Amino acid sequence: MDGFNLDNYIRKVPNFPKMGILFYDITSILSTPTAYRYCIDKMIELYRNKNIDAVAAIEARGFLFAASFAYCMNIPIIPIRKKGKLPGVTLSKKYALEYGSAEIEVHRADVPKSKRVLLTDDLIATGGTLNAARSILIEGGAEVPEIFGIVGLPFLDYQKILEHTPVTTLINYDNE
Repeated sequence: MDGFNLDNYIRKVPNFPKMGILFYDITSILSTPTAYRYCIDKMIELYRNKNIDAVAAIEARGFLFAASFAYCMNIPIIPIRKKGKLPGVTLSKKYALEYGSAEIEVHRADVPKSKRVLLTDDLIATGGTLNAARSILIEGGAEVPEIFGIVGLPFLDYQKILEHTPVTTLINYDNE
């Protein structure tokens, strides 16, 4: 699928979820099998030979990509959820968003000790959510060798907060 234009499947929605924010909506990728397959195939191509033991995904859209990837790679998926959504003993972390703050958590028992976990989400903006997720995975004993996203917004400087962990995205947008 060389030459595939992923940008055709990303809707730009101004002033969502609040005034001044440009939202990059990936639902067209999900509703178009060829676009979704392109994303999963690229993930497999990128990580097939990197000895990834599990994939951790950020709620909720990150789950959609990580689950298919985990299935194809025959590895576990580790869901990282919003605070209060997991019933067991959890590790949690508060963090700042580009338009507020939040807290995420993961089941402590789901974090594989001394295993390589690919951390993934649909979109990487400021990097705050992924930085918090990386922190709780490391606190739980996992290694996080790489971070993957479908869309990257490097103009929001996620590279600074995620330094020391390579970040790969399928498409990047400059400040539009």
